[in-house]
Amino acid sequence: MACAVIIIYRSRDMRVIAGKAKGHSLKSLRGSAIRPTSDLIRGAIFSMLETVASDWSRVLDLYAGTGALGIEALSRGAQWADFVEKKPRLCALIKENLERTGFAAQGAVYCVSAAKALSILDGEYGILFMDPPYADSSLTTTAEKLASSRLVGKESTLVIEHSRRVPLKERYGDFHQIKNLHHGDSDVSVYQYAEGES
Repeated sequence: MACAVIIIYRSRDMRVIAGKAKGHSLKSLRGSAIRPTSDLIRGAIFSMLETVASDWSRVLDLYAGTGALGIEALSRGAQWADFVEKKPRLCALIKENLERTGFAAQGAVYCVSAAKALSILDGEYGILFMDPPYADSSLTTTAEKLASSRLVGKESTLVIEHSRRVPLKERYGDFHQIKNLHHGDSDVSVYQYAEGES
């Protein structure tokens, strides 16, 4: 049974923290409005994943930005990553970062919206990263759709990075919040499958 993890995040200029590509720098766009996930938060996310995620075979990185979290997962042993980013310039940047880190043969970039990706992608992912802009009003709707989509399974874990000013529900579909990390204006909410629990 597949275990999926969904993480909602954003990234910018940074380096891969650990694994095969540790220390490799990731390019970003100068002047980009992408809000970076700090090394501290990224480290906390992956420390958490090491304790709750059992399947690192397939990774989905929604709102991928520079692809930092998906690439971090590949560096730490994930076998494959799909990156979803609607901005063409960032799609090109993700491909460049995959080349720079040596993971070009282990990833695919979909230059479409998250909503479109949910309709065209198929199969369960072991880990899913998702972090739309904090001002994106579709956060809750997308979380609901993702939690009930064919991209997650009964052992899935959802990890959602969001603004502290936008609290998330205790449950999305069959997923119940089990952890919540705080850092500045950022929260990381972690959900696991809990069908039938109140």
